[in-house]
This record gives sequence, structure tokens and C-alpha cells, in this order.
Amino acid sequence: MRILFTFVGGHGHFEPLVPIARAAGVAGHAVAFGCAPAMASMVEAAGFPASAIGTSTNSAPERIALRPLDSEREDRHLRERFARRAAEQRVPPTIRLCREWQPDVLVCDETDFGSMIAAERLGLPYATVLVIAAGSFVRTAVVGEALGELRTRHGLRPDPELEMLSRYLVLSPFPPSLRDPAHPLPQTAYTFRSSQPGSRESPAPAWSSAKPGAPTAYFTLGTIFNMESGDLLARVLSGLRELPINLIVTVGHDIDPEELGPQPANVCVERYVPQSRVLPYCDLVVSHGGSGSVIGALAHGLPSVLIPIGADQPLNAARCASLGVALALDALDVTAESVRSAVAIVLDDPAYRRSAERLRDEIDALPDLAQAVALLERLAVEKRPLYSA
Repeated sequence: MRILFTFVGGHGHFEPLVPIARAAGVAGHAVAFGCAPAMASMVEAAGFPASAIGTSTNSAPERIALRPLDSEREDRHLRERFARRAAEQRVPPTIRLCREWQPDVLVCDETDFGSMIAAERLGLPYATVLVIAAGSFVRTAVVGEALGELRTRHGLRPDPELEMLSRYLVLSPFPPSLRDPAHPLPQTAYTFRSSQPGSRESPAPAWSSAKPGAPTAYFTLGTIFNMESGDLLARVLSGLRELPINLIVTVGHDIDPEELGPQPANVCVERYVPQSRVLPYCDLVVSHGGSGSVIGALAHGLPSVLIPIGADQPLNAARCASLGVALALDALDVTAESVRSAVAIVLDDPAYRRSAERLRDEIDALPDLAQAVALLERLAVEKRPLYSA
């Protein structure tokens, strides 16, 4: 079987597809990726062939000031950038790539609307992979009109309920209880455990024991929103570095750790370290509430302090707070004192850790990737919706 994976956007849209692609490769299937030109090198570095589709919008990131949370702005961004501009740009090259590579099934991230329309144009069965933890960001009320116009331009039938988003198979790497109950999974959804969490290596990294016996925290603002965070990195770090903890900080490839100045021995600042090498040593995560950061922490049973900046992050943070696995802070108002207090509360109250461990246990009990690959095999043969829930 030949499986074409596609994603729109950056690292956070690519990573959820990787475990499925690797499992499909192990099962003997041919795997390839289609992505924006700027992401091709990252895909190839992960060991997959990549073809460029669409155009790159993130090749020259710039630092911008932190903005107040604005749900209408984020909805507008999803609608105009993803459901209009990116979707329109990606339909023709995705059709060309499918005709050249001849996949049996296409697998795309849940916001790659252009690939879904391209697959429908070709009569090609496709699966979508959820990349947004809380599940309440992509809504018909936000993207329906734009996608309806695009469908009309491509001669497709009206789809007022946006069945296209879940027509055949939806693969979810998130535990069901993490999803907003107001936005339940569709009938075609299959929830799975995407991978085993990382384990401790020997020898342990130096930063994990700079203060022997002290708890360890991980602080990150991700790989995209770190560039939209203004002085948030410095503000949060100024609070965390005063705590009696071991602290590992990642600032992203486009920020120089040196700009944060010298740090005490218990603080290590790096551009990037894989979560799998950090989280096994941690007791708590401080992050922006991106879906990858949230599920990474929960897979290890770790509570969080979440400081959302935009996109789906406020929704993820609200859901995590309601489940008792995190405290949420306002990025504009957070001070060294408030973040220090929040971290101390979460570390001192075992209820946060117990709640996170319940989510970890739920994740551990999910089926592994083998069944997800089997469903893709079945989809390629039957070419009809799979009612998996």
C-alpha cells in the first residue's frame, strides 16, 4: 500500500503524523510526505521522502510583541489563512502529487483542508489526524463558509455540515477525556496511543541533578509562538530561576539563549531538546499550552502551568484547568512572582500530579499504532467511511 501524508503549517502539524507514518513503514507500506517547501528539510531529516506543495509562509520568522488573547482574531486567522488561502493554494499541487505518486490513501492533519478537497476531487479515500488537543478550535461556524466557497470552485457538492472533516476516518492521538465534551469525537474517530513516552537514559543529563533531590521543571514556548511572545520568556525565567528546582529551558532555533544572560547552575537554557529526552526527568512543565506540549506532559503524568499565547492554546489551557492537571496564567499579566507562586502551588499540591497521572493511565490503556495502520489498510481497500468509535 502507498500512503501519502500531508500537513499544513509547521512542527506541531507534522509531529502527530510521524508515529503513524513510521508504523506504516514498519508494516511494509510505502510512505511519502507532501508539505510546504520550508518544511521539506525537516521531513527528510526525520527519514521520509518529501515533496513541496503550496507555498511557505514561515521561512523568515520575526519576533513580535505579545498581544492580548483574542478568540475572534484566532478564528479569523484559522478561517483566512488555513480555510481560504492555504487550502486554495494546496489543492492543485496536491492533486498533481497524487497523480504522480498514486497513493492508495491520503492521511492529512485536521487543518489541511486543501488536501481533503484534493482527495475528494480524485475520489481518493483519506484519513485526518487530530492535532488540536481540546478539539474545540476547528468549528463549522468558523471555517464552513470559506470551505463551502472552495468546494463550489472545485465542482464538489455542498457540504453544510462539513462532513469532509471526518468523512472516512479520524485518527486521534489524544485521550478522550481531554477533549471538550461540547465537541465530541465524530463517529468515524479512532483514538490510539501514538507512542511510548521517553524513558530515563544513563547517564542522566547534568541539568537534571544540579540541585540533588530538588524537583525538575521544563519550560518551553514551542517553536512558533516563541517568536510571538515579546518579553514573556525573560519574565517567566526570572521567576523560575529563583525557585529551588532544576530547570531546563528551550527557546527555539530562532532565539539565541545568550540573550537571556547568565544563569545559575540549576538552570540550563538550550535552543532545542526533544521532549522525549527531557520529560522523563521532570516533575512539572511550564508551557504555552500547545497541543504537543500538553500531550507530552500528560503522557508522562506531569502537571503543568500553562501560559497561552494564541491559536488553540487558550482552549487547551481551559480544558486542562477544568481537569485539574494545570494552572493557567495570563501571558500579558504574568510576573516573576505570579509564575513562581503558580509553580509552587502545583508542585506542593499532589492533586495536580494525581490528576495528570489519571490522564497518563488513560493514554497508556489506549490501543497502539498497529490498529491505526490496520484501519488505513482497510480504508484503502473498502474506500468507504469506517465507523470506529
